[in-house]
Amino acid sequence: MVLVREAGPGEWQLVRDARLAALRDTPSAFASTYQREAAFTEADWRGRLSSSSATFLAYLPEVSPAGLSGALEHSPGTAELVSMWVSPAARGRGVGEALVAAVTDWAKTRDHTAVHLWVTRENFPARALYERCGFSPTGERQPLPSDPGLDEIGMRLPL
Repeated sequence: MVLVREAGPGEWQLVRDARLAALRDTPSAFASTYQREAAFTEADWRGRLSSSSATFLAYLPEVSPAGLSGALEHSPGTAELVSMWVSPAARGRGVGEALVAAVTDWAKTRDHTAVHLWVTRENFPARALYERCGFSPTGERQPLPSDPGLDEIGMRLPL
């Protein structure tokens, strides 16, 4: 069974460790880099756990943390799903779906009508996860900020 909970400001070290693990594991999936975020201070990490956003950590009994996702206020009525990552040891066990559900629940409690995300075009496992969760491509494209040689596509889930 997957347990997902929102991380509080006092858990900045857990969030930092999961985020840095994600950036090491799949650097082409994120807009940032390991080198950039490894230099963040405690204040930087605490700032990421602000009241206008949410960071979720997923746990399995034998894998902790099993994954990470974030939610931001994107635009009026739309939340942005960010920083999505599932540990290699937890893939294929429902962790991704649980993290997406945590973000969509967060968005609903703030009266958002949609959740938006960016995913690297070639990240077929992530795209398949998002499609299983109800997201559809928006037709938006942009270069991945951390590697402009890769393209990202926008996806949207109406709530």
